[in-house]
Amino acid sequence: MPFGLCNAPATFMRLMNEILRPALGRYCVVYFDDILVFSRSLEDHCTHLSQILDILREHKLYLNLTKCEFAKSTVHFLGFIISSQGVHVDPQKIRAITDWPTPRSVTEVRSFIGLANFYRRFIRGFSIIAAPLTECLKNKSLQWTMDHERSFNTLKTALTTAPVLAMPDFNKPFHVDTDASSIGVGAVLAQDDKPLEFFSEKLSPARQNWSAYEQEFYAVVRALKQWEHYLLHQDFVLCSDNHALQFINSQKTMNKMHARWLTFLQRFSFVLKHKSGTQNRVADALSRRTALITQLQVDTPGLEALQELYESDSDFSAAWNSLMSNPPIPFTDFSIRHNFLFKGNQLCVPASSWREHLTKELHSGGLAAHLGRTKTLEQMQSRFYWPHLRRDVTRFVERCPICQLYKGNAQNTGFYTPLPVPNSIWEDISMDFVLGLPKTKRGADSIMVVVDRFSKMAHFIACKKTFDALNVAILFFKEIVRLHGVPRSITSDRDVKFVSHFWRELWKRLRTEIKLSSAYHPQTDGQTEVVNRTLGNMLRCLSHEHPKQWDDYLGQAEFAYNAMSNRSTGQCPFSIVYTKCPNHVVDIAVLPHCKSKAATHTTETYTKLLQDIRNKLETANQTYKQHADLSRREKIFHPGDLVMVRLRKERFTPGTYSKLSPRKLGPVPIVRRINDNAYVVDLPPTVLTPSTFNVSDIFAYKPPDAGIIQALSSGEESSTAGEN
Repeated sequence: MPFGLCNAPATFMRLMNEILRPALGRYCVVYFDDILVFSRSLEDHCTHLSQILDILREHKLYLNLTKCEFAKSTVHFLGFIISSQGVHVDPQKIRAITDWPTPRSVTEVRSFIGLANFYRRFIRGFSIIAAPLTECLKNKSLQWTMDHERSFNTLKTALTTAPVLAMPDFNKPFHVDTDASSIGVGAVLAQDDKPLEFFSEKLSPARQNWSAYEQEFYAVVRALKQWEHYLLHQDFVLCSDNHALQFINSQKTMNKMHARWLTFLQRFSFVLKHKSGTQNRVADALSRRTALITQLQVDTPGLEALQELYESDSDFSAAWNSLMSNPPIPFTDFSIRHNFLFKGNQLCVPASSWREHLTKELHSGGLAAHLGRTKTLEQMQSRFYWPHLRRDVTRFVERCPICQLYKGNAQNTGFYTPLPVPNSIWEDISMDFVLGLPKTKRGADSIMVVVDRFSKMAHFIACKKTFDALNVAILFFKEIVRLHGVPRSITSDRDVKFVSHFWRELWKRLRTEIKLSSAYHPQTDGQTEVVNRTLGNMLRCLSHEHPKQWDDYLGQAEFAYNAMSNRSTGQCPFSIVYTKCPNHVVDIAVLPHCKSKAATHTTETYTKLLQDIRNKLETANQTYKQHADLSRREKIFHPGDLVMVRLRKERFTPGTYSKLSPRKLGPVPIVRRINDNAYVVDLPPTVLTPSTFNVSDIFAYKPPDAGIIQALSSGEESSTAGEN
C-alpha cells in the first residue's frame, strides 16, 4: 500500500503490531518502520533477533541494511538515546535548541517552544519555566522583556543539564512527588531516587484563582492521570508539600469537584506522605510497610516506691507487717518476693497513682490497642491485685475518651413503642420504596409500597427511582386516593421525596399529618419494612425465570398478599375493607354456590367487625411489646444531658466514610425529648446529618476524671476485700 493514501500509516502500523504481537513488550518495541529489539545478554539478543528476522521473512518484509544497527549498547530511537542506564536526550537536537537565537517574532517563539516541548519530560516544572513564553503567544506582536529572556535561557540550561531518565521496574515501588504554584503544577515519577519522567502543566486563569489546597489536589490528580498506566495496579508513595492533603478522606464538607477527584484517587493504592519544601528525598515507605517500629520508654525506677507504701496502706498493711515481722507470720495467700508483696502470683498494688498508671498502660499504652473491658480486666487480673480492681478497671475503660469516640456498638435501650392503633380503614397509612430492582421494558426500577395500618391492605405500584415529590404525588392520587380517599396521616422514612417542601405543603393543605421516622432508624415504620420483605420473597418466586419482567407479576403479588390472613388481625385485608374475602379460582370452579348469611347482616356487623379488628391490633401490639421488652432496657435522657451519638454509615456524606472514622460524635447536649425513644441533639454546624436520634444510638457521656482509680480505691471501705 503506497504511503500517499490517508489510511496507509494506520494500516501499516496495524500490520506491524499484528505480525510482531508474540514479541511486543517482551523483547521488542515497534513504531511504524522502526523496530527496537532489547535483551539482557548477548546470547538472548541473538536469539531474539533471529526470531524477529524469521517473522519478517515469513511476511516478506525487508530491511535496509544501511539503516540497521546490531548488538549496540546505545541506540537512537524516536529522537531519544536508549541505553542500559535509561533514556537520554539527543545531543544533536539539544544543540539546535541551545544555538537558537533570541526570538524576534511570535512565530519564532512558537517554533522554539514546539522544539523544546519535545523534551519536556526531562525538565522538572517545564510549564512553569516556559510560562512567560507561552503568555506572549497570546499577543499579536512580540514585546521581549527580561522575564522572557530569563525563561528562554533557563530552558536552554535545563535541557543541557537534563538528567538520564531511568527505565521503570515494576517489581519496585514508584514514588510520585507533586507540587503546585500560582502559575502551574508539576510532578516527578521516580524509583530509587532516580527520575523516570517529569510532568508539568500551566494553570489556566480560572485555576490560578483556586486556593493552595485545590491547586495541590489538582496536581495530584493530573499526575496520576498522566502516569495511570504505570500506577493503576502498583503500590506507590505519593508525596506533597501540602499538609492538608493528608486529610482528603476525612473532609466533612466536599463539593462536587473534590468528590469527583476523590473517586478517581480511590482507584489507586498509595501511601500519602507529607514532604516539606526543603526536603528533596522521600523515605521508601512501601519497602518497610510490613515492619512495625514502636518506641517504648518504660519508666521503672518509681516502682520501688511501692515498697514504702505497703506499711501504711489500708488494704495491704496487715499482710505486709505480718510477713515482715521476725519471725514472719503467714497471712493467707500473701507472700513477699523481691521485696514486693504478692497474692499468689499477682503483684499487690497499694492505693496510689500506680493503679491508674498500670491500667492505662495495659489499656492504651504503647503495646495496647484500647481493648474492651473484659480483655483489659483479664490482663490486669493476671498480673496485679488490689481490692475493687474489677470496679476500678471497668470505670477507667468506660471513661476512656478514645473508646467513647471511636467505638460504636448497638445497644438494647428503649422499650418497644408501637404506633397508635388507627380507628378505621385507610385513614392512617405508611409508605416506602423498594429500590434496586432490574429495569423493565416500561422503565420501572422501583416499587412504591402503600400499606393501610388498620386493615394491613397493601398496594404495590411500579415506579422509577428518579421520581421526585411531584411525580410521587401524582402517582399517589392516581392509584390510592382514587380508591380510598385522602388519608388522615402518612408515616414514612426521611427519604428526600418525603421531606421536600412540595410534599409537606401538599399534605398540609389537605389537612393530612406527615409522620417521619427517626433518622436512619427504619424500625419506626416496621409495618412497611415487613411488607417490603414479604413482597421481595413473592417477586423472587414469581419472576425467577424473567426477572426483568417483575412488573408483570406485581398485580398477582398484590392480590396474593391482600387475600392471605394477617397475623395481627386474624383476617385477610380484603375481608376487612370489602367485608368478604375475594373469590379464588377454586371458589368458582369447584365449590358450590351458597347464599351467604353474613351478607344479610353487613350493616349491623360491620361496625362490630371494625371494633373487633381494633381490639385485636391492640392485643397484638401488647403481645409484641411484652416479647420485645424482654431483651430491652429503659434509658431516659433529659434536655441538657451531655451524650455521645453513634454515627451510622448512612449518616456520612458520600466519599467521607472510612473504616477508621470515629464511630461516635460528642459530647453534645440533648435539646428536646420527642418521646422515650427519640431525642433531638445539638449537633455542630459542620455535621450535615439530621439531629434526631433513636435512643439506641445515644450513649451517656462519661468525662475522663483524673485520678479516679486512686480516689475511688482510697475513699471506700474494703468491704469486698478479695474481689479481683
